[in-house]
Amino acid sequence: MKENNDTQPHEGKTIRTMIVDDELLARRGLSLRLDHYADIELVAECANGREALAKIAELSPDLVFLDIQMPGINGFDVVEQMQSDDMPLVVFVTAFDKYAVEAFEVHAVDYVLKPIEDCRLETAINRVRQQMQQSDVNNQKQRLMDLITNITGKDPAQIDQLLQNGHDLSGQYPEKLSIKDSGRTTLIPVKDITWIEAAGDYMCIHSNNPKQVNVLRSTMKELESKLNPALFQRVHRSTMVNIDCIQKICSHINGEYFLILDDESKIKMSRSYRSKIKHII
Repeated sequence: MKENNDTQPHEGKTIRTMIVDDELLARRGLSLRLDHYADIELVAECANGREALAKIAELSPDLVFLDIQMPGINGFDVVEQMQSDDMPLVVFVTAFDKYAVEAFEVHAVDYVLKPIEDCRLETAINRVRQQMQQSDVNNQKQRLMDLITNITGKDPAQIDQLLQNGHDLSGQYPEKLSIKDSGRTTLIPVKDITWIEAAGDYMCIHSNNPKQVNVLRSTMKELESKLNPALFQRVHRSTMVNIDCIQKICSHINGEYFLILDDESKIKMSRSYRSKIKHII
């Protein structure tokens, strides 16, 4: 039996919903969360884009939670191939902040980041309800197509190439960081970087294998743009960590935390950046 959610559903209207995700656990987790919404009727779950297209044509759902990173036909391809007269409202699901940009808001669609937080899911569903009340779904496909071009800078036909490296999108980020000093260039494997701290106009790069600190002339913003956001996250205005290197998380006063890394470094995480790694706290 479904529980009543604190947010009032769209009165008298059931939202026929599909979940499209190649990960079984992700589908199951979202399904369980959606079961708490009285006006959400889950009509199908699909494990790939081809199956999703067939089910959308067959069932004409009102809403689709659509994973972006799927092998074969990815989420963007699904949007491109959907028939306009079958076009449901779409909430994109992604594991990467790369796609969580203002364009989603501008084009009147929504997104949720994996792992999905309950409060963020509720916000997405409320926006779906509002759009359904406005009955403004006729140009939904064009808005989505504009969105895809906006956030990728590419034509939708090029999306496969953008995602060619699969779920981790690793091909878009360097495997080694080049640090020049006194005519000498040091190449540091990115996977060995444990954390980074800002010191004025310089970045102190802490790494293992071997354990060392290298200094790079750069701003935090510049360096952040070069590193995979699925791996490196800011935890303080002047600190960024490799989340794979976090060994322990210790609570501190005023909602702050200390992160203990594999190299035994103790990093303070400020409250304002807590949401960046909330999924592992």
